[in-house]
Amino acid sequence: MHAAIVAEPEGHPLSLFEFWPGSVFYTPIVLYWIAMGIRYGDFSVPTAANPRIETGGLCGESKSAILDMAGQIAKPWIAAYATFTTSRGRDDEGDLSRAHAAMDEASLSYPVVVKPDIGCNGTGVKLVEDEAAMKAVLARFPRGVGLMVQDLIDAPIEAGLFYIRHPDEPRGRITSVTYKEAPILTGDGSTTLRDLLHGDPRTKLVPHLYLPRLEGRLNDVPASGERVRLVFAGNHCKGSIFRNGADDITDALTDRLDQLMKDVPDFHFGRIDVKATSTAALRRGEGFQIIEINGVGSEATHIWDRRTTLWEAYRAQFFHYRETFRIGAAKRRAGWKTWGAFTMLRYWIKQRRLLASYPLND
Repeated sequence: MHAAIVAEPEGHPLSLFEFWPGSVFYTPIVLYWIAMGIRYGDFSVPTAANPRIETGGLCGESKSAILDMAGQIAKPWIAAYATFTTSRGRDDEGDLSRAHAAMDEASLSYPVVVKPDIGCNGTGVKLVEDEAAMKAVLARFPRGVGLMVQDLIDAPIEAGLFYIRHPDEPRGRITSVTYKEAPILTGDGSTTLRDLLHGDPRTKLVPHLYLPRLEGRLNDVPASGERVRLVFAGNHCKGSIFRNGADDITDALTDRLDQLMKDVPDFHFGRIDVKATSTAALRRGEGFQIIEINGVGSEATHIWDRRTTLWEAYRAQFFHYRETFRIGAAKRRAGWKTWGAFTMLRYWIKQRRLLASYPLND
C-alpha cells in the first residue's frame, strides 16, 4: 500500500495556484506595490515599518541581528543560537572549530540546525546530527558567509504567526496562523521510495521538490511502518504542507505575542516562526519557542493552504502589503527614514546571489 501524507483533509491535494511560477502569482502583487509606492511617493515606505532592521526585513537582512534586538522579556522565548563565519579559504577543520565555538557560546549540543544568517524560503537550512555531519555540511557552504547554529527544538508543532501593530495602537494583533507539516511517506516493506513518492496523491504532483533530497536513496525500500520525512525546512516552496490555523487565534496567544514583540524595539510587522508543544498550548500562549522573526518581506503563509481560493490569497496579500505602507508612512512621519529604492535593490541582489550559493536545504 502506498503512503499517504499525514493530516491532509479530503479533496484535491493541491490548490489551483499553489505551485504557479512566482513570475505569474506575484505579478499582481508587484503591480499593487508599485501603485502604493506612487500613492505614498516612495516605493520603499514599507522598509520604515521595522526601522531598526535592515530594509525593514524586506530582503538581505541578518536573521541573528533581529533576534539580538530582543530584550529580557522576549529572549527566553527564543531558541538558543549563535553565529559564525566560514573561512575565507577551504579550511574544514577551521570551520568545524568555528561552529563548535559558536555552539559552546550558546550552550548547544548535537543535533542542531545550521542556517544562513542572510536567507529566505528555507534555502540552505540543514539539520546536523553530529560532528561528521557538521563538517560535511560546512564544506558545502560558500567561503566567508555568515551562518547561524540554533538549538533543534524537539516540539511537534511548527507554526507561523503573523503580527501587526500600528505605532499608535496599544495592542498588536495576529492576522494569520499557519501550521507547517512535513510530507511523510510510510513504507510497506516492498515498495521503493521512488514508487512511494510517485504513488502518493500529493507528492506525485510535485516530485521535483523531493527527488533531489532523496538522491542515492530512491531505490531504498523502507520497512513496513517506517516513516520517511521528505523535507525538514518548514517552507512551502521547498515542499512543506501549510494549513490555515486561524481558528487558533486567541486573546491569550495574541497577548503573549504582543508582549514579546513589544520587547523587540520598533517591531511592527512580520511573521514569527515558532515550534510548539501542542496547538492547545499555543492557544494558551504557552509552550512555544521562537525560531525566527521575519520582517516586511514575510508572508501570511496561510494563503498556501490548498483550501484557500485565489481571491482569498490575493485579498490577504493586498491587505498585508497595504498595512506595511500604512505603518511605514506613520514611522516616516515620526522621523524614521526609509531605506530607499536603490538600497532595496542592492540588498535584493545581494540576497539572490547568496541564495544561489547555498546548498540544498534538508
